[in-house]
Amino acid sequence: MVALVLVAMQVAVRGVLAAGGEFYWDDLILVGRAGTYPLLSGDILGYDHDGHLMPGAFVVAEAITALAPLQWWPAAVTLVVGQALASLAVLRVLWLLLGPRPAVWAPLLFYLLSPLTLPAYSWWAAGLNALPLQAALAWVAGDALLLARTGRRRYVLTGTVVTVCALLFFEKSVLVPFVAFATLALTYRVDGIDRPVRAASRHGAALWCASGAVLLLWATIYVGTVESRFGVPPWSMVAGLTHHGLSYGLVPTLLGGPWHWDRWNPSPPWADPPALLVVAGWLAVAGALVWSLRRRTRTGPVWIAAAAYVSASLVAMIATRFGPETTYELAQTLRYFADSAVVVAIAIALILRAPARAEAPVPRWHRPVAVGCAAVFATGSLWSTFTFARSWYDNPTGDYLATATSSLTAHPDVPVLDHPVSVWVLLPFTHPHNLVGSVFSALPGGPDIADTATELRVLDEQGRLVPAELLPLRTLLPGDTPDCGHLLVAGATVAVPLEQPAGDWEWTVQLNYRAGGDGVLDIGFPGNPRVRVPVGAGLGSVYVRVSGGGEALQVASSTPGPSVCLGGGPMGVVVPS
Repeated sequence: MVALVLVAMQVAVRGVLAAGGEFYWDDLILVGRAGTYPLLSGDILGYDHDGHLMPGAFVVAEAITALAPLQWWPAAVTLVVGQALASLAVLRVLWLLLGPRPAVWAPLLFYLLSPLTLPAYSWWAAGLNALPLQAALAWVAGDALLLARTGRRRYVLTGTVVTVCALLFFEKSVLVPFVAFATLALTYRVDGIDRPVRAASRHGAALWCASGAVLLLWATIYVGTVESRFGVPPWSMVAGLTHHGLSYGLVPTLLGGPWHWDRWNPSPPWADPPALLVVAGWLAVAGALVWSLRRRTRTGPVWIAAAAYVSASLVAMIATRFGPETTYELAQTLRYFADSAVVVAIAIALILRAPARAEAPVPRWHRPVAVGCAAVFATGSLWSTFTFARSWYDNPTGDYLATATSSLTAHPDVPVLDHPVSVWVLLPFTHPHNLVGSVFSALPGGPDIADTATELRVLDEQGRLVPAELLPLRTLLPGDTPDCGHLLVAGATVAVPLEQPAGDWEWTVQLNYRAGGDGVLDIGFPGNPRVRVPVGAGLGSVYVRVSGGGEALQVASSTPGPSVCLGGGPMGVVVPS
């Protein structure tokens, strides 16, 4: 009962944290793709999202977007439900390891309150990765224990199904069967069973075979779908990220840290613990290691296994996220270690399960000390949660989306030329996901957002739809056809030169034309997709957004019939008037 109360309290705290949150960064990429592509399409299920294959997350985003486009509350509900499932799964495996005794409270309290899981939980896109993985790590480990104890095949089925579900949300779920195997083998080890690895292999053979088949199939799909991001970073980068990830990230959370978070918008918060807490954290790890080896039997392999999992997380982060622009604070954001909280909780339970050494009697003061340590950890963790929330809520995205939604729906009949959202919401390197047409693709009642428009209006930094103008950086040169300029006839492509070459960029062109009738032009830089531009009879101007660069634009008329004359005009970027 106490354990369930602790879970309920944690879910309540996390619910308050989620309720005060908002969409952030990758969340808008999920929402934008959900509004752009149909459910269960290849563009959803097989999308390579920065090295992640996560069709389950995109399906959830599709459902949430269809239910309430650009509204945060359904996303917050998924976070709370996911956390509840993960916490109950952790309680289940800890109960299987320790039984109904107060000792179960220690590892459970660590998982429930640890700030280690805060950043991944609060960020919706990260939570859709992290929470299914955490739940699967605990659930499949529990299924492995029950399969070995009872021999019932249903645990093979449930363990395999949960592994498949976790893989749909996060590729790191390949570690789930290995953690389950290690949990069973280490349980045999601390129980004193001979040849624990062989025993675990034999008693869980059906689950391991089924999981192996799933991993083989999934790996085939993953390798054929996702472009590899793995590389070999320089040693200085390895040392720096490892030091920051452990000393300033993971280790302080073992004592309820970091207590303080730093942030440079639009980056996420990162742990910024005081030096005293860093030193205390390492001393606590060393003290716990010495205590467990002296007071408990056969616990050395438990420490090795936990360290191996943390090391695997470090390697994955460093090998896929290093680069010239990578800062060491990346490792302090903690989301790359969030699932380690489950592994540490299982490790604590295994150490507490191990028999005490006969020559080391339990001192009388151990219970008050344990209660005191739990109180200190809980207090520090809750304070870290509060300071994290204070930093996390400093997010301009919510206000921007609300203002932009109101502005766009207030003028549904005036087309808007596609353009980037505020850099405080999404940076340009996320292109094309940072475009208004992507972010607001699911917005009901909004205007047509396209690559062409007859007047310029943009969303400003606050999300207000305001008049805009074209800031000229290049010029389209006029043609040499008398009284026409560049003459376009159906089926022919004309190169319209620039007064100087344009670099590879997202440009806006003002096309000034005279058409003999309604038609369609195709315009673009060589080697880049062309934009279809409707033109009307007579004199007119239209603004066109084109990608790429070069010395000339290629323009063609794709509609048989009247010819079109193009004059010179500016090309540049659109800015608020």
